[in-house]
Amino acid sequence: MILHQHILLSPGQRRFALVAAVLGWSALAIQLYLILSARWLDHASLLAGVVRFFSFFTIITNTLVAAALTCTLSARNSCGHRFLRTPWVVGGIAASILLVSIAYNLLLRSLWNPQGLQWVADGLLHDLLPVLFLAYWWLYVPKGMLRIKHVLLWSAYPLVYFAYVLLRGELVSDYMYPFIDAGVLGYPQAFVNAIGVLGGFLLISSVLLILDWLKGRTRCI
Repeated sequence: MILHQHILLSPGQRRFALVAAVLGWSALAIQLYLILSARWLDHASLLAGVVRFFSFFTIITNTLVAAALTCTLSARNSCGHRFLRTPWVVGGIAASILLVSIAYNLLLRSLWNPQGLQWVADGLLHDLLPVLFLAYWWLYVPKGMLRIKHVLLWSAYPLVYFAYVLLRGELVSDYMYPFIDAGVLGYPQAFVNAIGVLGGFLLISSVLLILDWLKGRTRCI
């Protein structure tokens, strides 16, 4: 079926994906180094630092971005590789990384002023990689395959994440983002904010769905 078509790249497109993948893994490595080095200096648990690192929506989503790009470059045909090369999965990752960039720039950028390596990691994870992955999705991923059901499937990702981060915050009093910090805001406001972010995700996903349909329709004419 066409819905299971995988992404096949030309040599030039592979170079684009390679550069983007290298930038993605590099940004994640820099951010992990910064977190672990800070915890080392504070004599805090490094394992807990790794868990906290992978508790950020930004980190999880950028990991998916880097993994999807890497799988596109790989000749392996495992279930995981096929899954991350499937157009509707790539579309969901594109919607998620756009949410990362938009939410960060609207809600979080004004709250701090990163410097040095943190500035580099911050720019890569929140600005450059979302643009590169959106370009990858738009230019190289087959179009005309997305359906409303895919948008609904995509929404499970932020829903599960919000449930996890609220539960984690309740257990260890460490909420990953201030706009869902139930300890400070209270659960009603945290839920309202989470619903607002989810609404933004559905809006982004709907725009990608329409763009996919328009580009797919154009190619069929």
